[in-house]
Amino acid sequence: MSLLERIVVDPEIVHGRPAVRGTRVRVTDVLSLLAAGATEAEILEDYPYLAADDIRACLEYAAAQADHAILLAS
Repeated sequence: MSLLERIVVDPEIVHGRPAVRGTRVRVTDVLSLLAAGATEAEILEDYPYLAADDIRACLEYAAAQADHAILLAS
């Protein structure tokens, strides 16, 4: 399974925001924790229903979202 398959977008789960499959944990929640300095071990301790691959999937999802061309009007 691709890591990105762990991320779902469903209008019935957290208002359609990207979330970890089978949970209500949003990708942005995981990214915010990492940005605040939380370690993978700390996140997994606080959210025992997540797996290390879920955290990596959130990072991969964010990287894919950031990788797009930006067109500037002149």
